[in-house]
Amino acid sequence: MTDPTPPAVLTELRDHVLLVTLNRPEARNAVNAELTQGLGDALERADGDPGIRVVVLTGAGDRTFCAGADLKAISRGESLNPPGTEQWGFAGFVNHPVSKPVIAAVQATALGGGTELVLASDLVVAAQSAKFGLPEVRRGLMAAAGGLIRLPEQLPRKVAMHMMLTGEPIDAATALRWGLVNEVVPDGRVLDAALDLAGVVAANAPLAVQATKRVALGLHREAGDIPAERDAWRANDVEMVALMSSEDAIEGPTAFAEKREPVWKGR
Repeated sequence: MTDPTPPAVLTELRDHVLLVTLNRPEARNAVNAELTQGLGDALERADGDPGIRVVVLTGAGDRTFCAGADLKAISRGESLNPPGTEQWGFAGFVNHPVSKPVIAAVQATALGGGTELVLASDLVVAAQSAKFGLPEVRRGLMAAAGGLIRLPEQLPRKVAMHMMLTGEPIDAATALRWGLVNEVVPDGRVLDAALDLAGVVAANAPLAVQATKRVALGLHREAGDIPAERDAWRANDVEMVALMSSEDAIEGPTAFAEKREPVWKGR
């Protein structure tokens, strides 16, 4: 008898902190439907439980925080969003703002969708070896899970544009210099450091912390979204639909799978 497949997302309550772990290390914590459901449910749990004051999000293993979308699942025709989770967006998180602060503990690379999870978090602690980037343009794609909306907001525009247009990653020290992360710690210390930071936040008055986050983000308590981002998301979705019907959007992933340089046609 084989062991059952472990859950794609693990949760552990530590005092007033909910530790959420993306638990697909064999797939570099890539996002599939189960992970989307698990992470979205964890955020719902945190927001509805007055005993939870902070969420810490990390990834299992030491290779990748999150590798983005599970391309194998997509190739099988599987949706990354189970029915009823579409409004939460990628990974059940990027369009799922909650009042409880979310701290990302990035122990390794966070490229593509991994960086978009970082951008959706409120605070970020990174290991020295961590890397961040939006390499989608190198594959004929675009960072449609909030990357193109939030990176220019959280970094100086020229720095963000360089990352988005070249697809080149930055290291943890550079991310710290430009304010993408709050703290860089030695490899192996990132989770402890993130939990320490969570403890500092959790020691404050919880309702005051939550009200502060909502006002700072422009988060509507009743609507559960960020009105200032609505137009940007509409434009993002229009561009994504048009791009995905192009020949280049097929050529990029195909060339990657065939281990060759892509031949762009601009159509």
